Amino acid sequence: MIRAALLALALLAALQPAAWADGLSKKAKSELEARGDGMADAEYDPETVARLFDQLGGPSNLPPGRTASRIKDIAMVQSARDNQLIGYGLVIGLQGTGDGLRNSPFTEQSIRAMLQNLGIATEGGQARAKNVAAVIVTANLPAFVQSGSRIDVTVSSLGDATSLAGGTLVMTPLRAPDGDIYAVAQGPVFVSGFSAKGEAESLTQGVPTAGRVPNGAIVEREIPAKLKDSQIVTLQLRNADFTTAVKVADVINGYAASRFGKRVAAEQDSRTVTIRKPDGISAARFIAELENLIVETDMPAKVVVDEKTGTIVIGQDVKISRVAVSYGKLTVRISETPQVSQPAPFSKGETKEVPFTVIEANQEGTNVALVDGPNLEALVNGLNRIGVKPDGIIAILQGIKSAGALQAELVLQ
Repeated sequence: MIRAALLALALLAALQPAAWADGLSKKAKSELEARGDGMADAEYDPETVARLFDQLGGPSNLPPGRTASRIKDIAMVQSARDNQLIGYGLVIGLQGTGDGLRNSPFTEQSIRAMLQNLGIATEGGQARAKNVAAVIVTANLPAFVQSGSRIDVTVSSLGDATSLAGGTLVMTPLRAPDGDIYAVAQGPVFVSGFSAKGEAESLTQGVPTAGRVPNGAIVEREIPAKLKDSQIVTLQLRNADFTTAVKVADVINGYAASRFGKRVAAEQDSRTVTIRKPDGISAARFIAELENLIVETDMPAKVVVDEKTGTIVIGQDVKISRVAVSYGKLTVRISETPQVSQPAPFSKGETKEVPFTVIEANQEGTNVALVDGPNLEALVNGLNRIGVKPDGIIAILQGIKSAGALQAELVLQ
């Protein structure tokens, strides 16, 4: 009897591998094969989605978070993403601060091509204009932007122009990675920096070779959005964290249980939360209700160090085990003072130069201090008691991490 039961279970498992191996039902798999595109998302299969949400438990028993934030501030809708655009153009109207055409031949080629498109023949001539600069134009195309909307663009010099102040960007098509034109930019360039130069001295403040054209691009082609017909909404956390993802799902399920009478959210991983849209409400209105819910967020303990600028950012949950730290600066000064040796009178000796060296060593801040950081304030106070500067704190943190006493992730930039 036992052997017969085992054989029956094995046969049953062999007959339905598709229901558990890839999460697709037989109907969904047949539809996928009929389409022939080889692509399908399991989360949009009704049976798969139902099985996913049926496996959810009740609210999780997690400790309270550190900061209360709205969902809209810590997560974004996956379909509401920006798209990057780029284009090559010319800025004209500069006061002699444009590209040197001898050093930037592409600028001269662009001028000739532009004039030929305008019906002006330039054969046989050589341009010597100093009021034109070749630039790269970049922009971000937001989600759900319709044709005819305006977006900001950033203009950056490509050649050896010294300033773009006072210039005007000529009509520049902006393309996406697929090669299609999605916007056209044109307008005056606003530059925050300036450059002044005289015969003996020059002064530069900011970056005069880069600027912006506010509302300078008109969207010519919109990117199709799938939010309107979506039954599944995917939230992506800006800072990946399993605890925060679970808390977001719990808060959404608590709201949906009282609002729609059922749970609708399921955490997928440390960054993704999948939400099933209830019937009788639009996707936009449903997201608007969810994004204002308050969630207690959590974050891992990190210490971020930028050695270039000496910037140190210490998270609130960073702790240090009890360690002894000694930090001192050794200064060695070597002074060479050659002396002249005179022989005694009538000794028939020779006058010679005798080397004389003085070495001085001075070491400051050699005190040994105990550092025990149960919280951020105690850690900062302990490091300040030693009297170290930011560069010294960076070296101390690296040493404490190597000793295994830093209970946090050390991120070096």
